[in-house]
Amino acid sequence: MTKSISRRQSIKLGLTGALAAPLFEFNTLIPQRKSLNILILGGTSFLGPHQIEYALSRGHKVTTFTRGKTQPTVHQSLFNQVTSLIGDRENDLNALKSGQWDVVIDNSGRKVEWTKKTAELLKDKVELYIYTSSTGVYYPYLTNDIKESNAVLLTEPENPKEEEKLEYWYGVMKANSELAAISAFGEDRTIVVRPTYMSGPADKTNRFIHWPLRLSRGGDVLVPGNEDDPVQYIDVRDVAAFMIHLAENKTIGTFNAVGPNHPQTMRTFVRLAGRTFDAKHNFVYIDDYSFLRDNGIDYLVPWIPTDGNNYGSARVNNEKAKKAGLRWRSLKSTVMDTYSWWYSDNLTNEQRAAYEEQPDIVLNREAEIINAWREKSK
Repeated sequence: MTKSISRRQSIKLGLTGALAAPLFEFNTLIPQRKSLNILILGGTSFLGPHQIEYALSRGHKVTTFTRGKTQPTVHQSLFNQVTSLIGDRENDLNALKSGQWDVVIDNSGRKVEWTKKTAELLKDKVELYIYTSSTGVYYPYLTNDIKESNAVLLTEPENPKEEEKLEYWYGVMKANSELAAISAFGEDRTIVVRPTYMSGPADKTNRFIHWPLRLSRGGDVLVPGNEDDPVQYIDVRDVAAFMIHLAENKTIGTFNAVGPNHPQTMRTFVRLAGRTFDAKHNFVYIDDYSFLRDNGIDYLVPWIPTDGNNYGSARVNNEKAKKAGLRWRSLKSTVMDTYSWWYSDNLTNEQRAAYEEQPDIVLNREAEIINAWREKSK
C-alpha cells in the first residue's frame, strides 16, 4: 500500500532544495558561456526537465518540440520559461520550419526515420546536433572495457531469441540514428551521448525505484548476483548537465555517459545506497542465476546478470566522458532525491499505487523468495 500525504510532508522541504540546487561541479568550475538558444526534441519526460533546469540556470533559452501529451513530473514551474512547439515527429514537423537555434538535443528519437527527417530539416537552421543514444548500441556486450571506438550494432540477426529481440531492435535503432544525425550534420557538428541506465527523480520506467523504497524499510534485503558482479548507472541530472556542458564548449564526439566514477560491484552498491536511510539491513545475497530467473528476477537495475550477451553491459569505459567534463553526484544523493520525489506532490497516490501494489514486483515477493532461498540452501 502506498504511503499517505502526511508521511510525505516531512521530506517535502528537502525535496524542493535537492531538485532546485544545480550541480555544483559544473556551475562553479566551468566558466559561463554565451547564452545558447537550445531546441529539445522531447523535453517533458525524464531527461528533458533536468536539461531544462540546468540550461536555464546557466542563462540559456530553451524551446521544446513535443506532441503536447506528456506532463512533466518534476520542475513543472520552469516550463513557463520555455517556448513550446507542438507537432509530431512521425508526420508533422511544421513547427520546426521557421526557427533558428544554436543546438538541438534529440531526446525523442525512437525511429531512425525520425532522426533522419529532423536532422535534414534542421541542418541549415542549427549549429550543433546532440543525439541522446544509449550504451545499448554495443549489444551484445561480449567484451570488457567497452569504449566509444568499439563496433556498434547496425543490423539485427536472423531469428534472435525471444528475450533478445527488444535488445537487438533498440541497439540497431539507436546506432543507425546516430549515423543519420552525422550524415545530415557531419562529424564536425554532431555530438552523441550514450548513457547507461539512468536513475533519479522523474524516472517513468520505475526501474530504479525498487532500491530507494526497499532500503528505506530495512530488514532482510534480497541482493542478486555474484560477489564480483559489476554495476553501472548514472543520475539523470548528471547526464543533463554533461550534455549542456558539451554544447557550451562545442565538444564534438561520442561519449559514454556512464557511472559511477570508479568500478563498483552490486554488493558495494547496496551497502552504499543503504547508508542513505536510518535503517538496519540484513543483506541476503543470492548468487544462483538459475534460482533468480526461476523466481522472476531477470534483472534488478542496476544489477544485470553478467552471463551470455550481457557480460560487458556494466563494463563500459567512461574515461573519454570524464575528460570531457562528466561529473557524478553521490549515490546517497541519487537515492534520497529519488525517494523524496516519489513521495512528493509531483506524483499522485494513484501513480504510486500503480507500481507499489503490483503483486508480481520483487518488492512484494521478496520475503517468499528469500524463504525459498534459505530452504534451498539447507
